[in-house]
Amino acid sequence: MVKIPVLRWGQPYESLEADRVIHFVTGETLAEVGQANPGLLAKDMRKAKRARDVLREIPIRSLIEIMKKAGELYKDATLAMGDGQQSPDDFARQQSASTGLPEHMCKANMAKNHFVLSNMDRILDCLTRGLDLEILTRGYGMESRGVVVSYQAQTPVLGMVLPSNSPGVHTLWLPVIPMQIGLVLKPGPQEPWTPYRMAAAFFEAGVPREAIGIYPGLGEMGAEVVARCRRTMIFGSTETVKRYEGNPHVQVHGPGFSKVLIGDDVVDNWEKYIDLIADGVYLNSGRGCINTSGVWASRHTKEIAQALAERLGPIEVKPPDDPTAALAAFTVPGQAQAIHASILEKLKESGVEDMTAKFGTRLVEKERCAYLRPWVVHCDSPDRAIANTEYMFPYVTVVQCPQEQMIERIGQTLVASAITEDKSWEQELVEATNIDRLNIGPIPTIKLDWLQPHEGNIVDYLFRARAFQFPPERLPSIA
Repeated sequence: MVKIPVLRWGQPYESLEADRVIHFVTGETLAEVGQANPGLLAKDMRKAKRARDVLREIPIRSLIEIMKKAGELYKDATLAMGDGQQSPDDFARQQSASTGLPEHMCKANMAKNHFVLSNMDRILDCLTRGLDLEILTRGYGMESRGVVVSYQAQTPVLGMVLPSNSPGVHTLWLPVIPMQIGLVLKPGPQEPWTPYRMAAAFFEAGVPREAIGIYPGLGEMGAEVVARCRRTMIFGSTETVKRYEGNPHVQVHGPGFSKVLIGDDVVDNWEKYIDLIADGVYLNSGRGCINTSGVWASRHTKEIAQALAERLGPIEVKPPDDPTAALAAFTVPGQAQAIHASILEKLKESGVEDMTAKFGTRLVEKERCAYLRPWVVHCDSPDRAIANTEYMFPYVTVVQCPQEQMIERIGQTLVASAITEDKSWEQELVEATNIDRLNIGPIPTIKLDWLQPHEGNIVDYLFRARAFQFPPERLPSIA
């Protein structure tokens, strides 16, 4: 067992209160994590400006090289973890043991984080649209086309209220430090491992310790991070999204409701796309907001649902150290059972059919956890209550809907993969404001292009472009 302290601008702080991180199979205590309180964060935020100041003393190009070094350390090195040490294999085992995600998926998420850190120069170049990065440091400068521009930082630090269910979300905050913005991280209760390991790698690579604070705690600490930071990124439910809707200080990442839309021009050849759709549903155990949770088509939907059920329905629960394990455990008591009961209730509606029923029960209960096996549901209309739902396991609804109604009826969608060659419909999809990421063609919803923003451009969130003028005689000095 390791003891993990609160990190107050890089300095360990022994809290009187601690939360235990439990192994979901054995029940052993993996770690005791010190708990921060709102008053502690309120006091520390008086020094938030220092986080940006120390980062601005290091050129952004140098910070990018530090990120690359940190990526190697994160992937390969034995690093400090609280009062102990942690190898990469230790990290994967501990993360798996507390989150329920199979070990090989934890290692895959490590590879994603490493890729982002290793390609930080290319990623920032794309996110800033080729901007001279010194402009972010200085606040103003000359674009390559000879125009004076100004980008004003909106906060000295970015607050992050992190989840426990999907370690892959950490890729979203990795570009923050090289943009000379500090970090205030509130880890998920079951997943302290990534924030602390990443911070250890950053410090060893050369990031000033004053640039990062980690404040574990429960709901009140998440609320305090939101209240104290001028910019905060949080993860939560549909209710969380609605709570902060329209708040420019909070960027909410909620359920994705990501979908595959099959056009009328190709739907008669639906068999060609079943493997692509199935991968989108179950890879990473369906835990990501980019996993496919809906398939929409105007016809053949029953056959599509049946084919998906044949592929996904038989998948069984396997131990977390099995390299072929496809399902993650629900480690929060009662969570899987509540989701199971909710789906069963929705299945009672007319026009809704459980296509995986013949493959056995979907709920598998263990002594200290539970699993939900893949679930495929067919809906004969978008009007069914279950038609646009999402859960954090391999779950998908196949919905019959006329093509001309699809864009309106799918609702807010993080990723839409539209399989079509209909140019007119493609243009409608391009103009649809309820679709965030759009893939045209047979591209799985889970396929990311790291050189494009995942969900909103973090540069636009942290910096404000504004009008800025200099007398002509001073222009050469800022070129």
